Amino acid sequence: MNILNTIGNTPLVQLQSIVPAGSARIFVKLESHNPTGSMKDRMARAMVESAIKSGALADGQELVEFTGGSTGTSLAFVCAALGYSVSIVTSDAFSIEKRNHMKAFGAMMTIVPSQGGRITPDLFVRMREATQAIIAKRGAFWTNQFENHDQAHGYTALADEVWAQADGRVDAFVHAVGTCGSLRGTSTRLRALHPSLHVVAVEPAESAVMSGGQPGSHRMEGMGTGRLVPMWDPSLANEIEPVSTDEAEAMARRLAREEAIFAGTSTGGNIVASLRLAARLGPSATIVTIACDHGLKYISTPLYGGQ
Repeated sequence: MNILNTIGNTPLVQLQSIVPAGSARIFVKLESHNPTGSMKDRMARAMVESAIKSGALADGQELVEFTGGSTGTSLAFVCAALGYSVSIVTSDAFSIEKRNHMKAFGAMMTIVPSQGGRITPDLFVRMREATQAIIAKRGAFWTNQFENHDQAHGYTALADEVWAQADGRVDAFVHAVGTCGSLRGTSTRLRALHPSLHVVAVEPAESAVMSGGQPGSHRMEGMGTGRLVPMWDPSLANEIEPVSTDEAEAMARRLAREEAIFAGTSTGGNIVASLRLAARLGPSATIVTIACDHGLKYISTPLYGGQ
């Protein structure tokens, strides 16, 4: 079996301890079971294979992307499996574990300095500029994850897995927004199966631009770029739930201690938002959310390293 065929078919588990009595059931899709420990393996494979099929990525051509880490790791993994070189533009705002993981797969790295290790709107602008410089200098193929709709197709299978694992009983889907590819791909497919599905988009409270707020700095890796990303469409979600970094980090730590699910800050944000919704929907409803990646990606960060 090709290593890429091990992507997907991840477990769906029900939270046992942290959901209060009288609330809806909450199920979590454990995307940490993918090869690099992240749901982004799905989108990386979809983007690269589509580019090869269309001829946009030629044999021997270098691939480049700017990323907060998990997409970069997944792209480096897919490129290693398919024999392509890859350059990743990232920042010291993102965990050293992610950066080392990319390098382990052979990625060439460009590190854009942050402001005190925080994720700010200007950081993504500078990372994009560094990416465009690599394209101009070396003719690299840019996957352009924020505008590449092929990535959304990579999450159709995730939705089908959820539907089958939940026996066709999914009343609500809750998920953090980064590029919006995973929210778009998963919710679109789930709504095709269940048109009345209630969808909640999660964003950092410190940079709640989807809610009409101002961009700001936060520590929630993988989400909250400080702008409305191209793949976001208000019709994708019934509501938007802002969650603060402190709330998300506290919930991620609680998730590890009380549910034995080891995950990152965006997962903590997903659980906070899911619990709020569960209290409103009541015990007859079923909510599905995502454990986006593995906690091992954050050992050195304030999420776990500062304890």
